[in-house]
Amino acid sequence: MPSESKPAISGYSKYNPEAIRRKKINPLDEIYPSLPGDKYDVIYADPPWDYGGKMQYDKSSIKAENIGFERNVFISAANFKYPTLKLKQLKGLDVNSIAADDCILFMWTTGPQFANSIELGISWGFEYKTVAFVWDKQVHNPGRYTLSQTEFVLAFKKGKFPTPRGARNVRQLISVHRGEHSEKPEVVIDGITKMFPSQKKIELFARKNYVGWDNWGLEIPDHKVEILSQGEIKENVEEKGGQLSLSL
Repeated sequence: MPSESKPAISGYSKYNPEAIRRKKINPLDEIYPSLPGDKYDVIYADPPWDYGGKMQYDKSSIKAENIGFERNVFISAANFKYPTLKLKQLKGLDVNSIAADDCILFMWTTGPQFANSIELGISWGFEYKTVAFVWDKQVHNPGRYTLSQTEFVLAFKKGKFPTPRGARNVRQLISVHRGEHSEKPEVVIDGITKMFPSQKKIELFARKNYVGWDNWGLEIPDHKVEILSQGEIKENVEEKGGQLSLSL
């Protein structure tokens, strides 16, 4: 009786069990608190986009580069860091309910999520206007088409442009070396603050607690930080209680 052949070892078979173990998934209505009751002139959002389980990996997943897969296969994915949300779930968030009649929405996105971002902004009650910021991360990831090294902030508008307008010399292109996974350069929120210094502002899916901004999300620190020149920040010594509480 012929012996049964063992399944071939592949990069996928090596990293898939670890990927399943590390993946973080939660439904929208269970992981996020209610939106605030206030209305905002400026909304800044970094949605936790879902990439369908696609992972980043290096040559350790290639059999010819890692003979017998003796070395661990390097894997990384957004849903290892935080619960990602599909477009349908993000649409279920009633952002329009906190938008003033005249409101600007700034939304982070990537190349693969560009079309979804426009669809999401429209579903939240906004009209797509332009690319507000292009971030050159100064490092790149492998890409199917070209090397991936940029992210984008899209601008949407509801009603009229909020006035009074502040700075008019905020640059679209920023070049800041990439930091930790999903960490965004402070120069962007600094630029938005300068453009709209007197407007009521909120950051959605926030991970920092900026002076002059309300915030909403799961990972908001208790202490405030102040944006300095060139997008640098400093911590405010005043402590705030309640991780999910809104603060100014």
